[in-house]
Amino acid sequence: MTPKPELTATLLFSCPDQKGLVSRISHFLFERNGNILDLDEHVVQEEKRFFLRICWDMKDFTLSPQATIEAFTPLAKEFSATWQIRFSNQRRRTAIFVSKHGHCLQELLWRHSLGEFDTEIVLIISNHPDLHPLAERYSIPYYVFPITPDTKVEQEKKELALLQQHNIDTIILARYMQVLSPQFVEKYPNQIINIHHSFLPAFVGSNPYKQAYERGVKIVGATSHYVTNELDEGPIIEQDIVRISHRDSLDDLIRKGRDLERLVLARAVRLHLEDRVLVYGNKTVVFE
Repeated sequence: MTPKPELTATLLFSCPDQKGLVSRISHFLFERNGNILDLDEHVVQEEKRFFLRICWDMKDFTLSPQATIEAFTPLAKEFSATWQIRFSNQRRRTAIFVSKHGHCLQELLWRHSLGEFDTEIVLIISNHPDLHPLAERYSIPYYVFPITPDTKVEQEKKELALLQQHNIDTIILARYMQVLSPQFVEKYPNQIINIHHSFLPAFVGSNPYKQAYERGVKIVGATSHYVTNELDEGPIIEQDIVRISHRDSLDDLIRKGRDLERLVLARAVRLHLEDRVLVYGNKTVVFE
């Protein structure tokens, strides 16, 4: 296996489509002795919008990280671009929110322990104490903020204070059974990742799998998306389905749905952490 470079930079870039974009950006790197490791681009023809993800080795690059951002800014302004450059030594700091269901949390913690996620899982927040033993197993601090309609506003203020204290920049809702307030969501635009079964809005309520079983569905789905103020309507990062047959019981549906939720969420988290997702409007371009 080829060792990874010690320091890399990844640019996510979006602007109105025009000629010469790839050439100009590639030349910017060439002039400063940058070695491109990965490049992927896409144009949404209907909107004439260009999207780019490019990763390069910083070993022989002639600019420091801060100087790189300063030097690239005029070029980005010329193209009226939305953009960000993140360097591999800037590890994201992640918090996971959970309630009582542990399958998604277990998947994330296990994969993180294997080194699949380039992030530091700093803490876990829950509205119930049930999953504290799982957090202890992985030596991650676990905070409980019980929430009722009367305490929701005050508890969210405490949660936000904790997140800010620990410089959290990514939040994963791993079956967190609470709706975040608009005041909370606006603090972390396109940084809160959620998972839900794809029966919404067809099967809503506390027991959608029972409704789906009684309806005789032939597929079970799961969707992971960024959180917005429109419940479960944010930009989609990842989706998948699994087949259901007449032989499957209600327990089988629940098991298959649970397995799908944890895998779809894990894939979405990886894509986000590797800077492979560009949001535009309520859609995403995902560079696999």
